[in-house]
Amino acid sequence: MLQELSHMDRITQLQDEIQKLLTIMSSSIAYLTAKANFVQVSPEVPITKQRNPDKVDAPDVFDANKRELVTDLMVKAKQVEYLINSLPEPEPEEAQARRLGHLEEEMKRANEEYIRAVERAKNLHARVAEVLRSMLDDPDPLTNPG
Repeated sequence: MLQELSHMDRITQLQDEIQKLLTIMSSSIAYLTAKANFVQVSPEVPITKQRNPDKVDAPDVFDANKRELVTDLMVKAKQVEYLINSLPEPEPEEAQARRLGHLEEEMKRANEEYIRAVERAKNLHARVAEVLRSMLDDPDPLTNPG
């Protein structure tokens, strides 16, 4: 179930497994609250409510289902733990700072190149516009040389 998938990274796998764990937990709580009978746990606290007998699972069925729910929760929790342990160690702050510094320098160089390219494009546009204007101003440049 937790095989490595080339198109899915560990964080996404972990997110999916946590979602499944939460679903199992939610379903477990829903089952336990819907199928359990009220039991007196303390002599000072009387039972004031009873469930309809056909809404309650038999004690042996209820116990077997509880064991299955616990097993499902434990398996999924182990899978989540495995994925967490397989995540790479965080990069040290010094290395992050160096990497961000390099990225900032690259960004500055790219921005400078972009500014130069925009200036060149403006200059080329101006030259093309000037040539077009001169062609429009002089309808026949061959008969009327400069």
